Amino acid sequence: MPRYSKRARTIYSYIAMLVGSFFIAASFNLFLLPNRIASGGVSGISVIIDTLANIPPAYTQWALNIPIFIAGVLVLGKQFGIKTAIGTIVLPLFVLLTSHWTPPTDNPLLAALYGGLGVGLGLGLVFRGRGSTGGLDTMAQIIHRVIGIRLGLAVAMLDGLVIISAGLFISLENALYALIGLFATSKTIDVIQSGFQTSKAAFIISKHPDRVSDAILHELDRGLTRLQGVGGYTGDDRPVLLAVVGQNEVVRLKLLVRDADPDAFVIITNAAEVLGEGFHDERLL
Repeated sequence: MPRYSKRARTIYSYIAMLVGSFFIAASFNLFLLPNRIASGGVSGISVIIDTLANIPPAYTQWALNIPIFIAGVLVLGKQFGIKTAIGTIVLPLFVLLTSHWTPPTDNPLLAALYGGLGVGLGLGLVFRGRGSTGGLDTMAQIIHRVIGIRLGLAVAMLDGLVIISAGLFISLENALYALIGLFATSKTIDVIQSGFQTSKAAFIISKHPDRVSDAILHELDRGLTRLQGVGGYTGDDRPVLLAVVGQNEVVRLKLLVRDADPDAFVIITNAAEVLGEGFHDERLL
């Protein structure tokens, strides 16, 4: 690729990290902290410590993030990355800079939902920039490397310990709201990373693959791939056609296949993210 394209991607990744970190910090100070919602991570720990010892969350986050980052470099190697170092420093800085903002609501349910959405939006942007905010995600990677526990399980365990601690030291109700916030965060991250548009992947097994192919190629104007399949009972060759279409094209696809071969076997499944000709292309990002 041209050199400017690589430079553009690098600039984009750092901008996404900075904007994402700002959204996380703003959501934390506007919704989560004022309502004492500790929805996992180092930020959740900082909420608990602020409640118990009145220590500003930004200082707690720096105090935890920096040693965890150093441990990450020692255990995971130098490739652990400068972007994680930036996230480790910048996110608590934004938390400190937005700490004076006035919360828009004191309703804990609204705070959990909108705080979770905002944090998810920020994390999604950080991940899109191929960065990390460090914290307990880094600790989970260390545990995964040293002990061998699956990474997803390690993340869930650490976040679970934070939420349980919130239930013990703040209130059980707080822990329940924290779970709502954590759920909203995870779903928002999925949307930011995969997009709002959901495509469909269709697997078509037909005795008349040429007729079906012509209908899809020329009437639906979609490409397809012919896979080699074998009938499990007969042992005969059974070409499998794979076509990816938009949500609004599914009905027309089924009608075209039915007209071309009424006996065709069709499987339609979700394709969360599709890159390439005819679909939204985010490969440069």
